[in-house]
Amino acid sequence: MIEQNEKWINIDEAAEYLGVKQGTLRSWIRKGKGLPAHKIGKQWKFKCTELDAWVKSGKSAIE
Repeated sequence: MIEQNEKWINIDEAAEYLGVKQGTLRSWIRKGKGLPAHKIGKQWKFKCTELDAWVKSGKSAIE
């Protein structure tokens, strides 16, 4: 079950969560890899549950 008020994390935290560099995340966003990123103001924000689902879907492995 998805928690309604799940905390948003920033790009630094998302990179650490996924074990990649910040630049890698930015590259994936730019290249349209399906990364569940949300632009809020000038910052990218992420939810861990969405990142987990993205990894589980296998989309993170597509080059």
